[in-house]
Amino acid sequence: MDTSSKPLTHGQIWLLAARPRTLPAAAAPVIIGSAIAYADGSFRLLPALGTLAAALLLQIGANFANDVFDYQKGADTPDRLGPVRVTQAGMLKPGTVKAGMWITFALAALIGLYLAWISGWPIIAIGMAAILAALLYTGGPFPYGYRGLGEFFVFLFFGVAAVMGTYYIQAVRFSLSAFIGSVPVGLLIVAILVVNNLRDIHTDRASGKNTLAVRLGAQGARQEYLLVVLLAYLITFLQALSGMGSFWLLLPALTLPLAAELIVFVYKNEGKALNRALARTGQLVLYFSLAYSAASILARLLPL
Repeated sequence: MDTSSKPLTHGQIWLLAARPRTLPAAAAPVIIGSAIAYADGSFRLLPALGTLAAALLLQIGANFANDVFDYQKGADTPDRLGPVRVTQAGMLKPGTVKAGMWITFALAALIGLYLAWISGWPIIAIGMAAILAALLYTGGPFPYGYRGLGEFFVFLFFGVAAVMGTYYIQAVRFSLSAFIGSVPVGLLIVAILVVNNLRDIHTDRASGKNTLAVRLGAQGARQEYLLVVLLAYLITFLQALSGMGSFWLLLPALTLPLAAELIVFVYKNEGKALNRALARTGQLVLYFSLAYSAASILARLLPL
């Protein structure tokens, strides 16, 4: 969003704070979990839509939390290279952003109560853990995002918990196929965080935000990006070729050219130029998830 030409409306400022480009990371695991439920004959439309709405609200609430807590901890300064953060830019007061955060989490919790009513108490546990994880990423006395643990928790909640939780809401049971499907999408969502932290490596180091990129250094972060992207494809192809999944699971190979382009770009660029890689990695997550989901659906409709 262009913030330089004319003043933004109040609605545009809140949209900027919500960071719409991050929302594919919230939608992708719900899409995969729902597709796997369909493949197992367990798909339910209203619970799937409710899960999607809750996931998007949790992501937006997390974005509000990161906006205000990074500002209060001094990680967001005028020198940051990423998109505008509304608290740091003075567009909204910290208390206002926190109020928006709590309202958003409350809306997600209300949907969560409906999902728990139809699927049982495990959904309450998953939902509460997801809200705590969103708050504690940059907030609280031990913000794990400042200690190099962001990748682990992103993989856990955007990968394993999101896909398996989506599946459980519809099937009211867990499954090995849902767990396996959670791994590649979780790894690709980790790649979004890696490129974000690589872009901010110098300002994060200066502010004492010791992300894994700060700990590994720029070259180590690039190798981490390469590793998680390649692992996502390797696990998917092994699933297809080992008999644990259908040959349709080779469909995500259609997104390999974009993945290769992004790996080269991340290795050749730094700083503000990585904003492009950040947005495109989000697109990769969505395209990969759609291909994986299509493969799961086709495995039921047209088994090979």
